[in-house]
Amino acid sequence: MARTERLLRDAGDDWDRRGHRVTVLAGAAPAPARRWRLKHPRSADALVLHAWADVLTARLTGRLDDAAATLDTCRRAADAASADPTPWVALLAALCVEGRTSAALTPVRKEIAARDPWNREAHLTILVHLSPDGQGSQAARREFLDDVLTVMPPHMPPACLPLAAAVDQYHRELAGSGLCALVAARYWEQPQNARLPDRIAAQWLQPGHLRHAARVADLNLLAYALAKAGRTEEAGRAFHATENLVCPSPWRHEGDPVKRYAHWRRRCG
Repeated sequence: MARTERLLRDAGDDWDRRGHRVTVLAGAAPAPARRWRLKHPRSADALVLHAWADVLTARLTGRLDDAAATLDTCRRAADAASADPTPWVALLAALCVEGRTSAALTPVRKEIAARDPWNREAHLTILVHLSPDGQGSQAARREFLDDVLTVMPPHMPPACLPLAAAVDQYHRELAGSGLCALVAARYWEQPQNARLPDRIAAQWLQPGHLRHAARVADLNLLAYALAKAGRTEEAGRAFHATENLVCPSPWRHEGDPVKRYAHWRRRCG
């Protein structure tokens, strides 16, 4: 935990980097994160790590083990570090797991925006919340994407939103039956879907274009989309850019992430 504490301290007020480190550490070691909070009940780092450990576990199980306790931990973490958006993002994610309405999320989204208006994790959380599998619909998600992309400056951490939405829709159609399953087989050949990874690859694969903390996760997403689209040369470049670092999503949709990543990397050279 000393190394964890040092990693979080070294991030300082780089909220993008701090939030990324918190979520990665909480996901990798949820039990130690919770024990650390017991030893340091007033530590902002210990509180936010505990909150995110609860949220990430709930995302896997579909429910919070103790919703009241997790929401309280999020709020205590926010009180302990008033400038940090990370506890508020955890609270947003916890409320989404609980299936709260968009109206109930609005005050929390305002708190995040006041601290970090282009927080990647918050935007991805809302994207999932507004999807057909969440509390929304295709139309609600498209409206959200349009609103964000219209005003978002270049090189911001949520740049992955359109590709994340496209990959999610691809998986939804694959899981369907009848006509949906047939359409999914040619999903990346459809003009609007083919143009997206083409445009993104042209930007993201430029040296130094992606600078945010979760850029490797975005490059994994791009490599996956290009591989599935049969764009092996560009996919190979995207795989190279990941530097052999594998992220669970989106590979876990096909089984073990490391094995699926390795399989497609071999196929794409």
